[in-house]
Amino acid sequence: MTNPSILYRGGLLFCPADPRATALLVRDGRIAWIGADVDAPRADRVVDLDGALVTPAFVDAHVHATDTGLALSGLDLSVARSAAEVLELLAGFAAALPSDAVVLGHGWDESGWERPEPPSAAELDRAAAGRRVYLSQASIHSALCSSALLAAAPAARDAVGFDPSGLVRRDAHHVVREVAFASVTAAQRERAQRAALRRAAASGIAAVHECGGPGTSSEADFTAVLGLSGVGGPEVYGYWGELMGAAKARELGAVGAGGDLYADGALGSRTAHLSSPYLDDPDGGCGFGYVTAEEVRAHLLDCAEQDMQGGFHAIGDAAVGTVLEGFAGAARVLGVDRLRAGRHRIEHAEILDKRLIAGFVDFGIVASMQPAFDRLWGGERGMYASRLGVDRSLASNPMGAMHGVGVTLAFGSDSPVTPLDPWGSVRAAAWHFNPVQRMSVRAAFAAHTRGGWEALPGSSLRGRLAEGVLAPGAAATFAVWSVPAGVERGLPVLLAADPELRGPADPTPLPVCRRTVLRGAVIYEEGSP
Repeated sequence: MTNPSILYRGGLLFCPADPRATALLVRDGRIAWIGADVDAPRADRVVDLDGALVTPAFVDAHVHATDTGLALSGLDLSVARSAAEVLELLAGFAAALPSDAVVLGHGWDESGWERPEPPSAAELDRAAAGRRVYLSQASIHSALCSSALLAAAPAARDAVGFDPSGLVRRDAHHVVREVAFASVTAAQRERAQRAALRRAAASGIAAVHECGGPGTSSEADFTAVLGLSGVGGPEVYGYWGELMGAAKARELGAVGAGGDLYADGALGSRTAHLSSPYLDDPDGGCGFGYVTAEEVRAHLLDCAEQDMQGGFHAIGDAAVGTVLEGFAGAARVLGVDRLRAGRHRIEHAEILDKRLIAGFVDFGIVASMQPAFDRLWGGERGMYASRLGVDRSLASNPMGAMHGVGVTLAFGSDSPVTPLDPWGSVRAAAWHFNPVQRMSVRAAFAAHTRGGWEALPGSSLRGRLAEGVLAPGAAATFAVWSVPAGVERGLPVLLAADPELRGPADPTPLPVCRRTVLRGAVIYEEGSP
């Protein structure tokens, strides 16, 4: 028995093949027809779009669902502008919790404070009245911990990155994070994951790539969010980041053995691996590399043996260089064509030069990138400028250069590192701080829609060519938008008419999602609970 056909009519459709189209017919999860209202076929149901814009739905190519859901309902420290404000927010939040609770918070970023000195473990103890406290930095690659939490994680004291001040990085951070998140019950975890997926659907996102692995999430957490895929919300495609873990990734239901497989850390925590030192590191450090080129090579060979897509988290140029050296080693064994066929990924890829970008082209590597990183921390006065200097800051996140040489781009948020805000990310890519790296709105939109489907391995898709477009025969996966600033060349106006107003504080109102449809099923409706 077929499902009822639904005609959406009276709108504006982003359909380059038929720019005058105003209606589309959905039947059995696919677009059966597209064209003008006057030519519309009969349907079992009719939905009046009332002039709204219809586009392919977004794909977020890098998320952490549990962390996102906990941040949505928990202690949000992104608004804190000093250590004192962190403590004030912590005290107010902790006071409502049981005395034996673990306080989980996220989002503090000392790079924008007048005095970039985070609070100590002793200060956290006092503010939280002795409770265990875990407060992840915006990058999620370091955290502030209370003395009580450090005492509950004795192994952290012998791990690399431990500091008795309570600010932990690297291996020590992974230890305390695991202890802190062990306090989250299965019921809390499910509520958090559902909240994250609801927020994604309400943002016009119909699919997400969940990135997990040791040091990021547990196997139970990872499989739980995969179990929610398409259950009244977005589809979830999982990446499990464990070195030589291709078979494990398959067992867990992942589509790839990558994502959060760390080649380095993050710029915000000064753990991204650079070829030249951080300018604001008193020790003149260059960050840290977590894998060798030989380990990268072995992992890619393991992925080939298991017929799995692989990948790595690599932010700094030294880390990306190590990963590409490993790709070259794998190519000598497999041949370049077979290696390219794996469509392997690198997540983030923030600090690159032309030589490294050429490696993406040579090996057919997908770049999973986050335009909001430049919007929040780039430019001449942001965190990157403090960490790296202005020249390296403006050269970071080279999306325009990569797009220009044909690298497949898949945009995402790394939520909760940055919010689930796809139109904001499109605007960030179109107005990169460095004019050389700017992309057209259309190209950035494609990277955040079709690019997310193209970043998946072919075996995980039901017809790759029928995803991320509005066309007869394509999957009926789209979003309906109110566009207060109007439409230009089929897409929303995202940038102010006055170039002087463009940038991170651009006043142009972004589109508002009215409905999100996944393979014909409505997963979000404006005004619904």
